[in-house]
Amino acid sequence: MCIFFLKGCEASVLLNATKEGGAEKDGFLNLSLRGFDVIDDVKSAIEKSCPGVVSCADILALAARDAVQLTGGLFWKVETGRRDGRISLSKEIDANLPFSNFNITQLKQNFASKGLTKKDLVVLSGAHTIGSASCFTINTRLYNFTGRSDTDPALDPTFASELKKKCKPGGILPVFELDQGSSTISDAQFYKAVRQNRGLLISDAALLDDHATRAYVKRQSKSAAGATFGRDFGKSMEKMGRIGVLTGSEGEIRQRCAFVN
Repeated sequence: MCIFFLKGCEASVLLNATKEGGAEKDGFLNLSLRGFDVIDDVKSAIEKSCPGVVSCADILALAARDAVQLTGGLFWKVETGRRDGRISLSKEIDANLPFSNFNITQLKQNFASKGLTKKDLVVLSGAHTIGSASCFTINTRLYNFTGRSDTDPALDPTFASELKKKCKPGGILPVFELDQGSSTISDAQFYKAVRQNRGLLISDAALLDDHATRAYVKRQSKSAAGATFGRDFGKSMEKMGRIGVLTGSEGEIRQRCAFVN
């Protein structure tokens, strides 16, 4: 979800580091990102057919949509015509990306800074239907939530015990499914887990701390497909895909996605 959050939808996350410093992909919050080689392969094939026409930013936006559809989610229209950014700095991550330990106030402020609403926040959080998080990410929640060697009281006690059997104090691995038992399928089961206080991340649990986001969680959790989740997700992704777009003479069409021209 957060691939568009830093500068916007201009593929800066695909760039490699330069002498100016580490790139976005090197930042701690982005170390779990995968699939750069897939995007590179797609770009290479497209360049052979129509060089200098299709941006890496458009490829990334289309790939995100296709990945959701291939895992059972609904199709949405992806607007194209973006150009690629030329700058990618890991030091800019902390001020832009939402952290997994954000509370609901921090989450709402972060999304609002990008022109996104509370509904976008709770809908796009549903992207956690796919993927995983490391033991390191949830360690504080399990063992030192308030700095007193305690566990987050918002986490289901049975679930917390299950996690502690595999995730030890100070541990980095293993990784855990964000959507237990359904992490390779784009569905609304994530909301059911959150409603049952079994959301893995602090930011997942935070969705129950606001009236509007809590109501959405409850509504979507009533069925595996969700009442409106698939359609809502497409609309919010379309909206996020318009953040920080470069057009006209701005940016460039990279020949290779990991390097500026």
